[in-house]
Amino acid sequence: MPRPGGTGGMPRPNPAMMPKHASGQLSPAGQRPARGGAGGPGRGRPGGGGGGGNRPGFGGGPSTGPVGGGGRGRGGRGGTQGAFGRGGQARRGRKSRKARRAEFDQMEAPTIGGVRIRSGEGQKVRLRRGASLTDLAEKIGVEPASLVQVLFHLGEMVNATQSVADDTLQVLGSELNYEIEMVSPEDEDRELLESFDLEFGENAGGEDDLAPRPPVVTVMGHVDHGKTKLLDALRHSNVVAQEAGGITQAIGAYQVQTEVDDVERKITFIDTPGHEAFTAMRARGAKSTDIAVLVVAADDGVMPQTIEALNHAQAADVPIVVAVNKIDKEAADPVRVRGELSEYGLIPEEYGGDTMFVDVSAVTREGLDKLQEAIVLTADASLDLRANPDMPAQGVAIEAHLDKGRGPVATVLVQRGTLHTGDSIVAGSAHGRVRAMINDLGETVDEAPPSMPVQVLGLTSVPGAGDSFLVVDDDRMARQIADKREARQRAALLARTTRRKTLDQLFEQLEKGETQELKLILKGDSAGSVEALEDSLAKIEVGDEVSLRVIDRGVGAITETNVSLAAASDAVIIGYNVRAQGKATQMADAEGVDIRYYSVIYAAIDDVEAALKGMLKPIFEEKSMGQAEIREIFKSSKIGTIAGCMVTDGHIRRNAKARLIRDGIVVTESSIASLRREKDDVTEVREGFECGLTLNHYSDIKVGDIVETYEMVEKPRD
Repeated sequence: MPRPGGTGGMPRPNPAMMPKHASGQLSPAGQRPARGGAGGPGRGRPGGGGGGGNRPGFGGGPSTGPVGGGGRGRGGRGGTQGAFGRGGQARRGRKSRKARRAEFDQMEAPTIGGVRIRSGEGQKVRLRRGASLTDLAEKIGVEPASLVQVLFHLGEMVNATQSVADDTLQVLGSELNYEIEMVSPEDEDRELLESFDLEFGENAGGEDDLAPRPPVVTVMGHVDHGKTKLLDALRHSNVVAQEAGGITQAIGAYQVQTEVDDVERKITFIDTPGHEAFTAMRARGAKSTDIAVLVVAADDGVMPQTIEALNHAQAADVPIVVAVNKIDKEAADPVRVRGELSEYGLIPEEYGGDTMFVDVSAVTREGLDKLQEAIVLTADASLDLRANPDMPAQGVAIEAHLDKGRGPVATVLVQRGTLHTGDSIVAGSAHGRVRAMINDLGETVDEAPPSMPVQVLGLTSVPGAGDSFLVVDDDRMARQIADKREARQRAALLARTTRRKTLDQLFEQLEKGETQELKLILKGDSAGSVEALEDSLAKIEVGDEVSLRVIDRGVGAITETNVSLAAASDAVIIGYNVRAQGKATQMADAEGVDIRYYSVIYAAIDDVEAALKGMLKPIFEEKSMGQAEIREIFKSSKIGTIAGCMVTDGHIRRNAKARLIRDGIVVTESSIASLRREKDDVTEVREGFECGLTLNHYSDIKVGDIVETYEMVEKPRD
């Protein structure tokens, strides 16, 4: 069918129909021909040139456009178009100022490891703990692969999404001239709460909304100085009888009532462990308190953990009351205790200082009333203990554990506001709704006002000891906050615990062979106990040849999941005051997983240290056995070269390691292949006797050579 405006039967236009030379009749010199017909309406647009010549398919007729005019007509673009394609050269666009500036910066950027990265010029970059190279790349506007290559050039092998240690990010930032600022955990959590329009740590409302609250007192001191016994005497209870080994290994919180100046007053006590392994617990107790009671045994005096507890209390900037305990014993000397503590800045009031010393006895209950009175007077004189009881509750989880029947249980101390049953709560990375609250006497309560310790049931998981808790509007917000906290904590933990090998360390390991590593899985009855055990195990040092790594930790019984992980990673499971549940024991026996149970922390520390020392490769040292001088050489077709020797020192033993010495130079290292005394084969020839011997795979011996024998003896480690 013919095209519109064309002549029937004519073929479609194609490039072969184009004239080889442009005709001068089509347009004046310097002007391009426009497309159109001679006898009919042309195809030229207004402003384009007139049609030129009769061309197939374009019809005839006069052109409607002015001849030779410029403009946007198709004739003005040059080259053939339409079915013949768009002709002419493409117009070159100009670069924007921003693109040219970026290109200039790229040219000026320093080259590190073959990668050009723009210098930071001292710009400050804030990063969270456990950030990856991708996070840093987004902050400074570069490709993550470039940072991976730069870090590889610096000797560290890290991929783009891996959590990176803080010091590694600092080194990388200084190399690129950026100031890397790691966000502290406190700032990180505050920014998270601000994103939900929440604030932690301040009382809501004005001065009129504040009401007096009881003082929170932390009892601290050296192990076995009678802290728990003293609290038992105040509470008329017997907690000591329930403790393994007779030592406290967890934080306890109690509230007692006393009468001062005919007024009923409440005091909240926090009992902290005194063993050296529980440093973190004592520090946590000091931070959660208003007053510290330093318990010192009158018959024992000031001990290492006494000084450590004193340092924690002074670091927390809280008033200190000293309770000199065990004054009922014959060897008690309270005056000596006052003198020793005076050396550390605690001057008794009777010596002109400002620290109250109270002599007490937990056994005879002597001085307990004076101690409570001293605590109340110190609180009234030094502290403004007020809180808003009407705001949503906030506080700290001082301990947490997993109960078999009740699930996760957290011991929380309400610092401001009032906690009610049914509140939506978030504690660290755990969240939930308060199902029940139990006070220190085992009674169920419906609300907990400020300074009251309670056990909270209803959380989805076990919070960390020392985590802050707060009440939020609904469960959805609590879950979102907890999930974000958990993700950040996981990234920070991964960056802290992952041991990356630098290139130098990798080459050293390839040269020396694989190093020994003891992998552990820790399970305990409470979060604080697991934390204390892990900190204590991390301090064990037995050498560079062996290392210890905790691959998993948790609260509650040992499960089949723990056994599976231990079997896959060749780890040892340590159960601290917990046991295996269900089929975990049978599974451990089948998989060959070692599970160790402990109820006292230092027993676990001693066993792990012994295991690490047992993994060390033995150290051998050379011990000389004897020397023999070659005085004659015999040839034997059956045996070979035989050395006739005189033993000049020690003894020569068959199969012993030997070296041949000629003119003071070691010729070869070998061993004694055969040893004879006259015609008899012997195992040993002593000093002053003659013998005949042959060296293993060596026969180039001469008269006057010295054969020295020795053995490698294992050297005991320090």
